[in-house]
Amino acid sequence: MLEYEFEIVQCDYGSGYSLFGGIGLETDGHREIILRRAAEGWRYAGFVPKKQRAGGFIESVELIFEREQGGQA
Repeated sequence: MLEYEFEIVQCDYGSGYSLFGGIGLETDGHREIILRRAAEGWRYAGFVPKKQRAGGFIESVELIFEREQGGQA
């Protein structure tokens, strides 16, 4: 059976432009979180938007990690 844990990552205004025009958004620290979790035996399973503006901009996402119960990847 799998167990799951979640971590929130904030999205900040980035430099440059998005594909749809305007200034794009970028995440902060997602790679470090995924690498740290992998070293602890977790597998990155995906993400869901945590907070989103009315215009569609995602302000934060929740990263989802999974592993076999008991800490075995």
